[in-house]
Amino acid sequence: MNPYLAGIGLGLMLLTAYVVMGRGLGASGAFTSVVAAGVNTVAPSHAQSSKFYKEYLPVNASPFKDWLVFEVAGVIVGGLISGLFAGRVKRTVDRGPRSSVSMRLTFAFAGGVIMGFGSKLARGCTSGQALTGGAVLSVGSWTFMLAVFAGAYAVAYFLRRQWV
Repeated sequence: MNPYLAGIGLGLMLLTAYVVMGRGLGASGAFTSVVAAGVNTVAPSHAQSSKFYKEYLPVNASPFKDWLVFEVAGVIVGGLISGLFAGRVKRTVDRGPRSSVSMRLTFAFAGGVIMGFGSKLARGCTSGQALTGGAVLSVGSWTFMLAVFAGAYAVAYFLRRQWV
């Protein structure tokens, strides 16, 4: 899709989320809601006494009461449908010629874990920080995104030979 049209569409979706739901877009809240519901199922006394988990537990402790869970599910399903229509769905692991499939998957998993911890430390994932925080001109969100890009460029120098 044309990136300018996609940007306009994303901006309109963000505006719609604010108008309809009263908050912006983001993904980490959905994962936290699912984890909190899981902890509540396994150890309800711990989940109910934890300030962190209690914040994400709805009255009936179902993660499906949080609209962000459906947002993330929609992103996954929408990406799959888009890939199917464009003929891009195939079972493969993109990697550089010098890296093995297991190395690529290890780096991807490690990066995901680091981003997961970082999203909780930053009080939001990159989509929530960049889109929602950036849209409301949050200084913390703009600082976060500048740090993300600076960190990515700094680390890319050391990992680039895996891709060339």
